[in-house]
Amino acid sequence: MQDVIIVGGGASGLMCAMEAGARGLDVLVLEKGPKVGLKILVSGGGRCNFTNLFADPSIHYLSQNPHFCLSAMRRYEPDDFLRLVEAQNIAYHAKTLGQLFCDDSAKQIVNLLLQGCEQAQVEIQTRREVLDIQPLKGGGYQLSTAQGMLQAHQVVLASGGLSLPKIASDLAFRVANSLDIPVVAPRPALVPLTWNSTDKAQFVELSGISLEASVSCGDGDFTDQLLFTHRGLSGPAMLQASSFWCEGEALTINLLPQHSLSQWLQDRCRENPQQRIVTALKSLLPNRLVDCITGLWFDDVKLGSLSPAQLATVGDQINAWRFKPGGSEGYRTAEVTLGGIDTNAVSSKTFELKALPGLYAIGEALDVTGWLGGYNFQWAWASGWCCAQHLEYP
Repeated sequence: MQDVIIVGGGASGLMCAMEAGARGLDVLVLEKGPKVGLKILVSGGGRCNFTNLFADPSIHYLSQNPHFCLSAMRRYEPDDFLRLVEAQNIAYHAKTLGQLFCDDSAKQIVNLLLQGCEQAQVEIQTRREVLDIQPLKGGGYQLSTAQGMLQAHQVVLASGGLSLPKIASDLAFRVANSLDIPVVAPRPALVPLTWNSTDKAQFVELSGISLEASVSCGDGDFTDQLLFTHRGLSGPAMLQASSFWCEGEALTINLLPQHSLSQWLQDRCRENPQQRIVTALKSLLPNRLVDCITGLWFDDVKLGSLSPAQLATVGDQINAWRFKPGGSEGYRTAEVTLGGIDTNAVSSKTFELKALPGLYAIGEALDVTGWLGGYNFQWAWASGWCCAQHLEYP
C-alpha cells in the first residue's frame, strides 16, 4: 500500500508531491493526461503567470468561506515560490499589478516541479485516469483505474476543476458525490461573456476593438482592457468581472473611465458648440465604436443643439453602459472553476476532509477561486505545500 497517492499532476498536485516526497513519504502521482502540468504549459500565453507579488487572501479570492484560504496563503507566500524560481535561475519579469511571468517558457515551471519530484523520488504515472475512490474498512483508500486497483494510506485530490475540458477532470465532483462530501455548485469563472441576441446584431461588427474600461458587477469592479469579439466581450476587465456575474444579471461598463463624459461634453459644447457629437467622441473612443453607437445611443447632431441634460444622458450611457450578457463561453474557455468542494468540510490547516481521515483536497478542486493575474497559481502552490506538511507516515 502506497503512503500517498496524489490524483492530478497539475500545479497543486506536483507541489504537494515534491514536498511530501522531500519529507520521506512514498509518493505516487497519477495523471490522466499524456503529460503533467498541462494547464501550466498553456497559461500566460505559454510563459506562465506563476504568481502575483501582491496576492492577498483577504482580497483576491472568492469562496463561500472567505476565511478558509487565509491560513495557507500566509504560511506559503509569493516570495516562497519566487525563491524556488530564482534557485533554478529562471529568468522572469513583472507586468502590471504584481504579475510575474517567465521570460522564456512555462516549461521552466513544469521542469522545476519535475526536478523537485525526481529529487524526492516521487513516482509519476501519466495516462492513468482514476475512476473512483472509496475508503477501505481498515483505513486508507482504494482507487479504481482503467489499469487496475491501487491502495494508499492517504489520497490527495488535486484533480482540478472543470475549466478547459480537454485537459480537465470532474473526478473531485464525482468523488464528492459518492462520499457525501458537500459541494458548492461549480460554474465557469474568468470567462468571456457572450452577446444577447439584440446586442449581437448591434455590436458584432466591433470584433477586434480593445480599449481600457471599467466593468462592475456585484462586489467586483475592475479597470483594465476590454475586448470586443464576435461572440461577446472579453479581455482582462470582463474576465475579472465574470467571476462576480450570475446568469440573468446585468453588468455596468464604463467605456471611458478616465473621463466624466457628461462634464467633458458640456465643456466641449461651451468651447465649440458647432462641433458634431460624433467628431467630439472620436477624439476619445475608437472610430468604429462611435460609428456603431451613433443612432443607437444618440444622434449625430451639433453639441450646441443639446441641452445640458441631453449631454448628460449621452455621457451616462457611455460611462455606465448596462450590458446584460446572453451567457458565458463556458468551461471551454474559462480559466478556472468557481465553486468546488465545500471548504467547511475541509481543515484549513491540513486540507484533510473532516469526515474522511486520510483524504485531502487541494487547489482548484476546492471552493477557492482567485482573481486573474497569477493568484490561482499562488493558491495551488500554497495549498499543495501546506497539505504536504501534514501528510503522515503510515
